[in-house]
Amino acid sequence: MVAAADTSFLFSVYGNDIHTPRALEWLRKKEAMIVISDLADYELSNALRFAEFSKRLRVGDAAVFWAQYEADREAGRVRIEICNLAALISEARRLSATHTLRSGNRAFDILHVAAGLHLKTKHFLTFDARQKKLAEAEGLVVPF
Repeated sequence: MVAAADTSFLFSVYGNDIHTPRALEWLRKKEAMIVISDLADYELSNALRFAEFSKRLRVGDAAVFWAQYEADREAGRVRIEICNLAALISEARRLSATHTLRSGNRAFDILHVAAGLHLKTKHFLTFDARQKKLAEAEGLVVPF
């Protein structure tokens, strides 16, 4: 199975939060390969550093977790797809116009869903409730 993922899911896998056990268990059961946009790759790196800065991670943990993520990339469990930013913005504008007034979606969350659609995956991994509703409204399957 191939699934697109947002940063909330990636942080749960490679950081440490309340959703980490569920994320890891799901990956073990599904043996899924995660495909992400280069935007999600960037946001994960910043989220890990910010979590260490804000003391939600211990000093040095951001580098350790990033190394684990890079090992999974090298092993083929995570694949980064370079997405055309103009195409993502165009799709994000459509999603925003269609959904944001009803569901209150944030810009970067919309970009992640736009990337999931662009990457043509059937499954989208997120722990964000609003993003889940947006992804499902666009036909993606969200297991959490």
